[in-house]
Amino acid sequence: MADAMNDYVIDPADLVDLGYHTVVVASPDLQGRLVGRRVPAESFDRILRDGVEVCTCVYAWDLTQDLALVEADVFPLCGMHNGVPDVTFRPDLTTLRPAAWLDGIAICLADPWDAAKQQFLPLSPRVILRDQIERFGELGLRAKMGTELEFYLFRNDPRELRQAGFRGLEPTTIVPADFMIHEGNTYEPFFRKLRSDLKASGIEMEAAQSEWGTGQWEMTFRYGDPLEMADRHALYKLAVRDSAAAAGMSATFMAKPLNAGQPGSSCHVHFSVLDADGASAFWDDASPAHLGDRMLSAIGGVLQEVPTFMAWYAPTVNSYRRANSSDVAGWGRTWGLDNRTTSVRVVGHKPEDIRFEFRLPGADTNPYLTLSALLASARQGIEQGIEPPAMTEGNGYESPVDEQVPLHLGEASAAFASSPFARSELGDEVVDHFRILLDHEWRTFLATVNDWDLDRYFDRI
Repeated sequence: MADAMNDYVIDPADLVDLGYHTVVVASPDLQGRLVGRRVPAESFDRILRDGVEVCTCVYAWDLTQDLALVEADVFPLCGMHNGVPDVTFRPDLTTLRPAAWLDGIAICLADPWDAAKQQFLPLSPRVILRDQIERFGELGLRAKMGTELEFYLFRNDPRELRQAGFRGLEPTTIVPADFMIHEGNTYEPFFRKLRSDLKASGIEMEAAQSEWGTGQWEMTFRYGDPLEMADRHALYKLAVRDSAAAAGMSATFMAKPLNAGQPGSSCHVHFSVLDADGASAFWDDASPAHLGDRMLSAIGGVLQEVPTFMAWYAPTVNSYRRANSSDVAGWGRTWGLDNRTTSVRVVGHKPEDIRFEFRLPGADTNPYLTLSALLASARQGIEQGIEPPAMTEGNGYESPVDEQVPLHLGEASAAFASSPFARSELGDEVVDHFRILLDHEWRTFLATVNDWDLDRYFDRI
């Protein structure tokens, strides 16, 4: 990763001289949000030596930072039984870079160290991804991955919007504008600054566009090492939110933020593999469409384990509004050649660009976990020579509903927890920890009366 980021990595000895007053030391939580602490730039050498302490509650509370699960003592990691201890965030110096959208602030990603057990925290999404990259490398192969991330942007101040209960959303575009240049020009000053800040922060964007949804936008990133890709993805989301707020606007990465026929927001993942010589491990000159055996086996492994990892690809109740739609958001365990109606879309016409695009995850996915799941599933497919199902030609949505693929978060939680593959890859404590959080989210939803309930039942039942 360091080689790809050399142009952006800051020498810690130069922080103060370069005008940085603060370093953010951060790591992804279980939802993929960056959590951590801010330290004075002149003190960063001490942080390099000792790390920075962060409460384990960041891995135990829910999306809203509700402490009910911590107080209920349901997690071995963190609860009243062990005094809600700390972990130590150890900075990864290869990620120390400008947070160029902020004034005088650098950011360094970190991995949580459990001093009591003398190991990196197995539950950490960044640690999980590191482990899966290492295991994939044992095949003598190197994965390259890239993400395409959509989001909605509204002309509403984020604080005022929450106080108004998210009523009165004013989208930045008001008609479908997929690939349209004029609508993009309207917001070019905002996006030009964002692109410039991202580039200065070591986050290389490949392309950007306005999308079909009203107020919907997309940016794609240059593919690379999976850990570097996940880091860029997490930093990008932070930069978008911060930059939007600074401009008096609000961004959301919900999978399906709007009704009225508006599409969901995706996180498509592109996946290619190189062999030990740096050549494509997916290409075969002699096979139909040049699909090599390892590519077919990787697709077979990924699709076989979709039920296992749906809780990571679609991690919220809202995720399934998109996943169960016809928004070309993937459909069951299907694949095809350049086919957007399937979950796996094979693209590329040359050895250097052949890859598959995994279309199931929404914009709300945790990139570290999604990339980990894909690496683990593809590795199993290659190791075991798993054959994919018959290739879909035509409309994938005409395929029967795959009853093994979860339709909602409750089913996804159960599939994840009951999967022998998940337990062998992650360990029982990690799987059980996620199961508790997923079930909590699902039960919280089921216990809530919302506008849909009132509109549908209030005077009709």
